[in-house]
Amino acid sequence: MAQAKRIGILTSGGDCPGLNAAIRGVGKTAIRTFGMEAIGFINGFQGLVSGEHVELSEESLSGILTMGGTILGTSREKPFKAEPGDVGRKQEQILATIERLRLDCVVCIGGNGTMKTAHKLSKTGANVVGIPKTIDNDVWGTDLSFGYDSALNVATEAIDRLHTTANSHRRIMVVEVMGHGAGWLALSSGLASGGDVVLIPEIAWDEALVARFLKDRAVRGKSYSIVVVAEGIALPAEATAQGMSAGRWVAKRISELTGLETRETILGYTQRGGSPTPMDRILATRLGTAAAGLIAAGDYGKMVALQGTEITSIPLKDTAGRVKTVPPDHALVRGSRLLGTCFGDA
Repeated sequence: MAQAKRIGILTSGGDCPGLNAAIRGVGKTAIRTFGMEAIGFINGFQGLVSGEHVELSEESLSGILTMGGTILGTSREKPFKAEPGDVGRKQEQILATIERLRLDCVVCIGGNGTMKTAHKLSKTGANVVGIPKTIDNDVWGTDLSFGYDSALNVATEAIDRLHTTANSHRRIMVVEVMGHGAGWLALSSGLASGGDVVLIPEIAWDEALVARFLKDRAVRGKSYSIVVVAEGIALPAEATAQGMSAGRWVAKRISELTGLETRETILGYTQRGGSPTPMDRILATRLGTAAAGLIAAGDYGKMVALQGTEITSIPLKDTAGRVKTVPPDHALVRGSRLLGTCFGDA
């Protein structure tokens, strides 16, 4: 009989809801269905470099589906992004770890940076499979990444709650949400919560137009307004020099330009924590089981992805170094405009 395959699993980059569901999905499928052995690397690529790991079993993977965070820990270690000599040393350590632990494949669960690193790892000759996760929904090649739906729920609920405070005090509430350079989270939470102004990185905004829109709302008897701001919007040099976040800067300028009482709320890491939504549990599980299937078939150098309603896979080289941003004419943008949402450009 052929020797059972042995795989390593790691989670890298920022944490998000659904990581444990993905670990469980790939691990349990590999062990139960395909008779593989599985280990988990501690703290992402740091563990792959150092060799620090734990053995995974059906028992250790039970009961983690609903848990937030990651049982393996994570880090932002990028072994192929350092000084040339350091890169060579870490590459040697990684390949030595893979050989010593007799690994047939390394499963890398993470966002854009992780997929880029996974591709570089695959170019060394290692067998790699990627699973996309991020609350930003900006991994190229997949319609959705797990973690996004959970963050969207948190952001939407927070904005819903701010409606009542804004109405009670007759003020403008500015809410900053995460997303890096992509506006998916701000766009969707703004639409879901009835935001009056939504500012995203993909659409150039004019503070004078935003102020005029908000003053007009006040003149028309609207007692309050909600402004949803993506953290990655373009800011003037003055804001950068003062070290101000996007939400704080926007609130400051709205107050100065309109004379209306304005407050800001920065949701921050609350969007990344907690138990995953049912949708994220299902998506992470589907991606995990599909990853195990690729390994069983010996189909390496791929990232599993959701396209439409089906789980498929794409070459890691196709997603590495690319970011999925919001097209300015996206259906969600068009629909929001029809509802009267201001994007600061008209």
